[in-house]
Amino acid sequence: MSERLCLLSVHAHPDDEASKGAATVHRYHEQGVHTVLVCCTGGEAGDILNPAMDTEEVRSRLHEVRMEELDRSAAIIGFDEVIMLGYKDSGMPDTPENEDPDCFARADLDEAVGRLVKVIREHRPQVMLTYADDQEGYPHPDHLRVHEISMLAIDAAADADRYPDAGEPWLIQKTYYSSWSRARVQAMHEAFLEHGLESPYDKRWFDRPSQDHRLTTHIDVTGLYAVRAGALKAHATQIDPESPFWFGLPEEIASGVYPQDDFILARSEVPAPTPEDDLFAGIQVSV
Repeated sequence: MSERLCLLSVHAHPDDEASKGAATVHRYHEQGVHTVLVCCTGGEAGDILNPAMDTEEVRSRLHEVRMEELDRSAAIIGFDEVIMLGYKDSGMPDTPENEDPDCFARADLDEAVGRLVKVIREHRPQVMLTYADDQEGYPHPDHLRVHEISMLAIDAAADADRYPDAGEPWLIQKTYYSSWSRARVQAMHEAFLEHGLESPYDKRWFDRPSQDHRLTTHIDVTGLYAVRAGALKAHATQIDPESPFWFGLPEEIASGVYPQDDFILARSEVPAPTPEDDLFAGIQVSV
């Protein structure tokens, strides 16, 4: 029997799965790839960014609300399984949440890596999506930690001497960093201006360092704009449906502006000539 194809996405908070690679995951799910989401924290420290959701009832049970939102988003995207790694949201530096010894950024590193190793060995993904090594544009402590544990877990999961109680060793064949490319920002900015609308992409967006020179992989997601939009709107506490940043362009325009997701091939155990248009290009499936 052939080994099933599996795509593992590792994210920091509920809603990150909707803004990074959602359409790509949906595409592979529709092709029969088993799709698994690891969400490292519960998003407890997140602000309520949608005024319509900023109520006492929501604030009093924010963690539960964000879990419900995650379930809805994951169903829209097409994740076959959602796994919570079990850590508290670390918040931003110099906040009380960031001082909590139980938060993700301050958790024991070896233990956190071990939790991800167990997931890798159980689900045996050929491809993993995670966060980049360079996060100067948005250095959230939890995003930095996602990168750290992901890269350590790749080697540890393949080493029979590491975490022997976590299952049989497994080698991930390709690892990608998700990217919000400068090309996407530029295309969206120009579309706003072309249609006489005020662009939410101000100078700060273009002052951020660009990683476009590192992009290796471009996934065609034509026709899948509604997946990403629906997944974002499922996170009602975090995404204001009236936000010009997310939804300032009419859907019929936005869907055609930049219909691709961009990734950086960070590691590959198989020949993988770039640029490429398939995360599974070169993957060897055992028989």
